[in-house]
Amino acid sequence: MEMSWSTTGTHGQPLSWWVRPARQPVAVSPPVLLIHGLASNASRFEEFVETTRLSEHHRLIRVDLLGHGRALSRGPVGLQAWCDDIVEVLQAEGGQPALLVGHSLGAQVALQMAQRHPRWVSALVLIDPVFRRALHGRSRRIALAAPLWRLMAAAARALNTLGLHRGPLPPLDLRALDRQARAALATPEAEAAFIAQYSSTRADLRHVPTAVYLEDMVAMCEHAPLPRNLGLPTLALMSSGATFADAGQMQEALAGPNVTVEAIDCHHWPLTERPAEVCDAIERWCHTHWPPPSPAARG
Repeated sequence: MEMSWSTTGTHGQPLSWWVRPARQPVAVSPPVLLIHGLASNASRFEEFVETTRLSEHHRLIRVDLLGHGRALSRGPVGLQAWCDDIVEVLQAEGGQPALLVGHSLGAQVALQMAQRHPRWVSALVLIDPVFRRALHGRSRRIALAAPLWRLMAAAARALNTLGLHRGPLPPLDLRALDRQARAALATPEAEAAFIAQYSSTRADLRHVPTAVYLEDMVAMCEHAPLPRNLGLPTLALMSSGATFADAGQMQEALAGPNVTVEAIDCHHWPLTERPAEVCDAIERWCHTHWPPPSPAARG
């Protein structure tokens, strides 16, 4: 049974997370904390939590990053605030270092957590991480414009303090949207529509404050630490159809004896397009580091 928590954090901002306790807890198995991507929320990992075999021995925690989902805020957000909030959630959940699983922006947050708060991170799973040095084309131009996004975010927050902002922003149910997307992937025409919908800024802004969306963009383009320099066991799952980064540069960024790289045959939404493959890859990798106890040991 999954339990949800909503409270006010030490910085006076909302904290929101869900926990599925392990069915057969094992002391050496770390909790698994799941971090969603840009303009997303914790419902991104709802299906994963319900289907993965990791819940047998690992406690599963999915969070709303500040500014998203039930942690909606029109105040300042960013990597430091998100990392601080994750530490607070882990403290509330027993104070054990966690395996961090992050998708896209969530992978950036996971890498930053490992660098800023290493005591709280035992391993990393990065789903389509973004490394600024590898960006090219439109993605690189977006990264170079980060100072402009910061100014625009500050201007949006200033208007918010004056009471000038859009009306209520209903949280996006990503699990329901995923079901619709999979049904639409039956034809090339539908696939093109799917890509357009999932890449739409206008669609994102129906559910996320403008300032938060702009800060998401800034954070996505920050320089991320390289996994090999963190010294943590790391699994990187890379979408085969992703075009935002140079493949050679990504390969170099992910090189290291502690890093395992696997390809997922999809665009940039593996949890939507290939959920079973993602689940299987993560489970196989986790079982090599935290093998399930034998029946004799359980008995």
